[in-house]
Amino acid sequence: MELEVETVEDVDDAVVPDGIDAPDYVLYGGKGGVGKTTMAAATALASARDGTATLVVSTDPAHSLSDTLETDIPSDPARIREDIPLFAAEIDPEEALEDGPFGGGDAGGNPLAGLLGEDAANPLGSSMPGSDEAAAIRLLLEYMDDPRFDRVVVDTAPTGHTLRLLELPEMLDTMVGKLLTMRERLGGMMEGMAGLFGDSDADPEEGIDSLREFSDRIEQFRAVLRDPAQTDFRVVMVPEELSVRESERLLDRLEGFGVPVGTVVVNRVMQDPGEVADVGETFVAPNHTDCEFCERRWQVQRQALNRSQDIFRGHDVRRVPLFAEEVRGERLLRVVAACIED
Repeated sequence: MELEVETVEDVDDAVVPDGIDAPDYVLYGGKGGVGKTTMAAATALASARDGTATLVVSTDPAHSLSDTLETDIPSDPARIREDIPLFAAEIDPEEALEDGPFGGGDAGGNPLAGLLGEDAANPLGSSMPGSDEAAAIRLLLEYMDDPRFDRVVVDTAPTGHTLRLLELPEMLDTMVGKLLTMRERLGGMMEGMAGLFGDSDADPEEGIDSLREFSDRIEQFRAVLRDPAQTDFRVVMVPEELSVRESERLLDRLEGFGVPVGTVVVNRVMQDPGEVADVGETFVAPNHTDCEFCERRWQVQRQALNRSQDIFRGHDVRRVPLFAEEVRGERLLRVVAACIED
């Protein structure tokens, strides 16, 4: 059986949140493909509607923020709307890596330059686990401290990348410890090694200090994530068993890092949008009466939702319906915002 289709040309302005009730930093996390970008874009649009200068930034290498907002978004923050103070950026991890603490660019330099010389190839390089996350977080830290923005909304990379990001301080501490041990064992030979690799005047302490400084910065970032007064970390999932399990693991890992999760967003729920939020219009909705496929999918989703009730107890759970069309552009993003920010 076919769905009964009604389309809507616009969304009543009155149902769209005019600003949001959230801390200065809102981060969306979860596995790939669950709709983190959609949620981040919708939240940022709603945030900027009351004049709050808002930056939405994607740290996911597979960027889709430009497509979702239907505008070209640069790698550096830029204002993308004239009527509201909405800024956006898509961080390019490779570009950030070249200039950051794990690259060879002028902005950050090679952290081992003091040991091996400025012309030495970086043995950490982009192949080092966590190096792309490190590059992204360096820029993200800059944006979070940028006085131009009152709120920063982050579309994070998939779960594994986010967790590696939180593990970076321990990894860097280990690295610093190994470098110090190596320096103590080799003693004066370090200066000779620097000359062999291209810079006899390099200070062996510079590379170690660079790593320490960057590790301290990430610790500051983790402190912000751990403070619910500053950050709302929101987990996005879809109502399927595998997604529920991964979200449960993510919640456990975040709890282990001391990062509280304030909101859980369940995306693509097969319900009428009018049942999820007061959207003020009629949208295409699944026909659970005459469509066997719709009814079976809804049964699968209900089982997953029932299983997740105990897991997500104590969190602010929001549902976003499955739309008949791709969520791109402001019209449907307004509806999404009404579901998660109202």
